Amino acid sequence: MRIVSGKLKGRRFSPPSSFKARPTTDQARESLFNILNNLILFEDQEVLDLFGGTGAMSYEFASRGAVSVTTVEKSFPHFKFIKTTSETFGLSDTLRIVKSDVFKFLPKDNNTYSLIFADPPFNLPELQELPQMVMNSGRLAPNGLFILEHGPDHNFGNQPFFWQQRSYGKVNFSFFQHQ
Repeated sequence: MRIVSGKLKGRRFSPPSSFKARPTTDQARESLFNILNNLILFEDQEVLDLFGGTGAMSYEFASRGAVSVTTVEKSFPHFKFIKTTSETFGLSDTLRIVKSDVFKFLPKDNNTYSLIFADPPFNLPELQELPQMVMNSGRLAPNGLFILEHGPDHNFGNQPFFWQQRSYGKVNFSFFQHQ
């Protein structure tokens, strides 16, 4: 895997083959960040990355100059991989890695974020409730943006705060925003 853009553009990282995470493809990440380039200034963003997986999205946000990136990952091997990779990339000052279950972290965290990204397992039982949970958690700043990555078999268009959906093959991004 590689970092698509920013100060770390082209840097590669290789999660162990034993990882159970389904990383966002380079093409889907590049497409998402092309959209975000037209919506936000990365240098103003405090980002929360839920379901960190390999850390790919967190590295992308940090590479583009986000003020801070908090990554939440429940699996210890994934947590350790993200921590080691972020240290290798020199992101220790920008990237905070939290080993926790997302559903326990959200109600306990006292921070607000201008952008929240979530890439849960596509078969997560709580997937349909996740947007409402995030939007009601108090973690998203006013006018903040929540992006949910999901498979093609889910449609969030009827949910409150839904803004738009973008599809890239089997990867979909639904965008939610407080009005």
